[in-house]
Amino acid sequence: MLCPLQVTQPPRTEQQGQLLGGFDEKAYLVGKQLKPGDDPYREHAFNLQESDRLGSERAIRDTRHYRCASLNYDTDLPATSIIITFHNEARSTLLRTIKSVLMRSPPSLIQEIILIDDFSSDPEDCQLLSQIPKVRCLRNGRREGLIRSRVRGANTASASILTFLDSHCEVNTDWLQPMIQRVKEDHTRVVSPIIDVISLDNFAYLAASADLRGGFDWSLHFKWEQIPIEQKMARSDPTQSIRTPVIAGGIFVMDKSWFNHLGQYDTHMDIWGGENFELSFRVWMCGGSLEILPCSRVGHVFRKRHPYDFPEGNALTYIKNTRRAAEVWMDEYKQYYYSARPSAQGKAFGSIADRLTLRRKLNCKPFRWYMENQSLLFMSTHNQEKEPLKTEKWKILRKVCSPVFLLIDYWRRPRG
Repeated sequence: MLCPLQVTQPPRTEQQGQLLGGFDEKAYLVGKQLKPGDDPYREHAFNLQESDRLGSERAIRDTRHYRCASLNYDTDLPATSIIITFHNEARSTLLRTIKSVLMRSPPSLIQEIILIDDFSSDPEDCQLLSQIPKVRCLRNGRREGLIRSRVRGANTASASILTFLDSHCEVNTDWLQPMIQRVKEDHTRVVSPIIDVISLDNFAYLAASADLRGGFDWSLHFKWEQIPIEQKMARSDPTQSIRTPVIAGGIFVMDKSWFNHLGQYDTHMDIWGGENFELSFRVWMCGGSLEILPCSRVGHVFRKRHPYDFPEGNALTYIKNTRRAAEVWMDEYKQYYYSARPSAQGKAFGSIADRLTLRRKLNCKPFRWYMENQSLLFMSTHNQEKEPLKTEKWKILRKVCSPVFLLIDYWRRPRG
């Protein structure tokens, strides 16, 4: 069936004043635009010249399945607090993130947009953005990183639903209603949109596949994987939610009371990295669930390098964070983490006593339960030291999901 291309349009001139109030958008953008002759990739690891050329809003393609447009949502959905952390973010991408939220969300669902300025070089960014209606900007007195900054935003939030967004996104048509609906129906759900790709070179908005879920390898690097064939065959409705073992972590919606009950984030993790695994394991093992919603789409600029510094270096910070996740949540399976990442052995990761206490208090399930129920790797959990599985089911899954079985093969190798 052919369907007309749907495009979300930018606001008309008369709507701009309602969205931005007295905020001087032009002066804000001109103040930090790329200077002639400067490398457009150097400071932000994406083409700043192209981002600046686009300005603060644009029409983007509605990338949802056509059936999504006919879905209805409750008229009494609760409002949400949008939490966006940033550190030296390009003004054009940050403002485009904020304006896309204001343009493409029902006003009644946006309680507030909380910006956490994680000690950017120019404090004026925070001061200026606070002039936009519904926007509050809080500046950290020192560099805290995404994890602790998000906790500060959550503690400040006045809405019962939290929506976490990265600072270089563009939300798409009706992105918010599906996620709030699912959380309203079950407060233990943590839901994420399908994350479309915004090109770091020309800022083209590209639709992502709707047949993916979150996965990981044993070194705890996130990767997208195909939905298992059995799950795909059982999905008769392309608008149905997709259960996922882990989420990417940059964009998700969660009930605030559930976020607090589960222990928020591990605030002894630094800057960025690994927090999505720690949260994902904890949600599943402690009574919740993770979903990706095909009728919610958000574009994201994926970069090839980090444009900012890690105080202890990128590699050491990631090892510290992922080692904390492995030690608290992965039980006997942490041996596979150390096999895949031998450099983590002996590296300091701080005290985990409070997180272990939290796990006992929440009466969380073992990691074996998680592997057997939420990951394709469950196919070999009972045979990791025995002969390979030779069932027809295993052969079918291996053929269809070959990228995922690279992980299984690695896991099944004998350890010396």
